[in-house]
Amino acid sequence: MANILDKISNVLDIKKLTTEELNTLCSEVRNSILNKVSKAGGHLGPNLGIVELTVALHYVFNSPIDKFVWDVSHQSYAHKILTGRKDAFLFEDKYKTVTGFTSPKESEHDFFTIGHTSTSVSLASGLAKARDFKGTKENIVAIIGDGSLSGGEAFEGLDNVAEFKSNFITIVNDNEMSIAENHGGIYGNLALLRKTKGEAELNIFKALGFKYVYIEEGNNVNVLIEELQKIKDINEPIVIHIHTVKGNGYSHAEENKERFHWSMPFDIETGKTFVQNSGENYKRVTINHITEKLQKDDRIVVINAAVPGALDLVEFRENHPDRYFDVGIAEEHAIAFASGLASQGMKPFAFFPSTFIQRTYDQISQDLCINNNPAIIMVENAGISGSDATHLGIFDIPMMSNIPNLVYLAPANKEEVTAMIDWAMEQKDFPVAIRISSSPIKELKTKLSLNYELNKFEKVTEGEKVAIIGLGNFFNLAEEVSEELQKQGITPTLINPRFITGVDEELLTSLLENHDTVITLEDGLLNGGFGEKISRFFGPTKMRVFNYGAHKEFTDGVPMNELYKRYHLTADHIVADILK
Repeated sequence: MANILDKISNVLDIKKLTTEELNTLCSEVRNSILNKVSKAGGHLGPNLGIVELTVALHYVFNSPIDKFVWDVSHQSYAHKILTGRKDAFLFEDKYKTVTGFTSPKESEHDFFTIGHTSTSVSLASGLAKARDFKGTKENIVAIIGDGSLSGGEAFEGLDNVAEFKSNFITIVNDNEMSIAENHGGIYGNLALLRKTKGEAELNIFKALGFKYVYIEEGNNVNVLIEELQKIKDINEPIVIHIHTVKGNGYSHAEENKERFHWSMPFDIETGKTFVQNSGENYKRVTINHITEKLQKDDRIVVINAAVPGALDLVEFRENHPDRYFDVGIAEEHAIAFASGLASQGMKPFAFFPSTFIQRTYDQISQDLCINNNPAIIMVENAGISGSDATHLGIFDIPMMSNIPNLVYLAPANKEEVTAMIDWAMEQKDFPVAIRISSSPIKELKTKLSLNYELNKFEKVTEGEKVAIIGLGNFFNLAEEVSEELQKQGITPTLINPRFITGVDEELLTSLLENHDTVITLEDGLLNGGFGEKISRFFGPTKMRVFNYGAHKEFTDGVPMNELYKRYHLTADHIVADILK
């Protein structure tokens, strides 16, 4: 049991500690984070690097009256430990009692649920302006780092708060890294400021109008306390630029910063994860095929927004640096960049996790689809999952399938993944997105056609009474349902729709001849999703249509099997519904 942590019941207890005890507290907080993440997984490097700053902030300021807004939340673990949630880091049976992000439901010291990046300054600006209207005097502190300055919203926020005439403190935690390596001109200026200890005449923050302070020893709690005390209650916007070490205090994380940004459970001594790569997956199939195509087609480029590890692009980055573009945490720019490339005959593949492509709606609509440029978007990690509420991959279908000109494809197996990539590259008429499931690769029992005609579904097996349309990876579930129905004397028609964005009117109309029930299965949100398109088509007819997918809700760490039961997404549930 941690000795100093025993004394910390609330943040006021931190203010009672001696200099020596504060340093001990930092060590104990760091060890608590390391031990938990090694067993349960989570963001490691960002949290280890910001321990001293967190302790210093709570020592100097008066949270929750003074308000801290943590960008992305993956630097908030130490903050959670110090604000009444330490048991969730000290005791294994309580690990799941807190989320991986800040949450007002958990603590009065958290003001927002935050999981995506570059938002802290903008959110905190609202707190500051509300304070000014109310006439109170609390400090507002936005903490931003780990590459978040490359996101457009970060610049928008800084650009606006620079004009405030009251207290606003922005702490830039500069650990020389994003999730992976930093990309963008702003990081050149940060490097210059580090090199000159903040004295360089070229200073982006001063250019915007901020008062500016540089702190070289960003992992020295005593230095941080001294400097923060000087600016507490300041009556103008200020940027505190601190230099820290990502992964500080754990050698494996310091030496391999990208690998330990987020980690599965691992052995602390060796740094090796307990769950090794299980082999073939859809992401690996995708990038291997694109790499093969690159050998014969020099128009191919790969674009990603700061998460190469999550998208299995590290090897491609190393082997084809001239064909790989990491644009930083700038998903919106990535889409426009791809559109520009495609307009000139290039074949850009823009990779995004489903949860992050949500940030690109306007660019997909305006910069890409109105111009109808044939860029290719790979939407990875899509589908129902047990992820945190901030990182769900279920919203891409409603968002993307209703934008004119965009063709959104859903492969049902690995052969369709590669065939759809080929089709997307060969056609020149539309921007194309391909939805890559987060589910394991499963072999289908039926053979699928790999020839594609726009918005034409594939009738895989012919039956009667019931037709099952299984979208993408849920075609496997459709097969399971079909097998169970056949045991009940019903031979259903199996359909692989392939196209999310269009409806095969000819095929659907033919079902009216000898079917009375249609089942749609999709690994995503029902509201505004694929199944509703089918329901709308059959609306004026006597056909009964049942849509299966996720409910409209933010789930938070709910196990997959529990979600499947909740949504009736098991063969037994679906068959029972059909028979009823």
